[in-house]
Amino acid sequence: MTPTRSSPDELPQGEEKVAAVRSMFDAIAPRYDLVNRVMTLRLDVGWRRAAVRSLRLERGSLVVDLAAGTGDLCRDLSGAGHVPIGIDLSWGMLAHARTDAPLVQADALRLPLPDGAADGATSGFALRNFVDLGLFFDELGRVVRPAGRVALLDVAEPDNRLLHWGHGFYFGRVVPKIGGLLSDAAAYRYLPQSVAYLPAPASMLDRLRDAGFADVDRRLLTGGITQLITGTRR
Repeated sequence: MTPTRSSPDELPQGEEKVAAVRSMFDAIAPRYDLVNRVMTLRLDVGWRRAAVRSLRLERGSLVVDLAAGTGDLCRDLSGAGHVPIGIDLSWGMLAHARTDAPLVQADALRLPLPDGAADGATSGFALRNFVDLGLFFDELGRVVRPAGRVALLDVAEPDNRLLHWGHGFYFGRVVPKIGGLLSDAAAYRYLPQSVAYLPAPASMLDRLRDAGFADVDRRLLTGGITQLITGTRR
């Protein structure tokens, strides 16, 4: 039986969510990379590289990675010849980062960057953790220059009924057990529930367009368990 999906109203909101997210990621930071590799069977490595390729920016471009965590995307951006800056709300995650990129502790809804400062922006599996996704898109529109690109990864739910059931069971039942064995059980029970924060795909794409982006696209990866949202700043 597929686990019951939480309602957004049952999850933390506003400043309570900000505090909960920061505290949770501080707690799981020491073993975050290990759990990611195990619970995704290393598929997360390919997803991040697909996001970097989708930027289609010239080498040497300045790319801000938001919710940078332990620096996975920063390393991939550097490997592609870009110049990344990692920003995360959690000091614990940044303290465990394995990257040479500059790192800044800050709220992604109030970025310490001038207008149009970045050639591009990325985010890996963090859209559901922002307290206001619309404001996050607006901030992307502010800091990314005209013709700059964004590539945003997050979880998704497959359309195929069998895949949908299998993914729901794995994400809702197996992932919390893996997290409990290797890290923090409560955090990895919350992460599957946090999918409820994500708006419907069409609403997300429309909101990104409203924030000043064109060529907005959503591509499903690995049978639909992950989504990659891209756009070009108008």
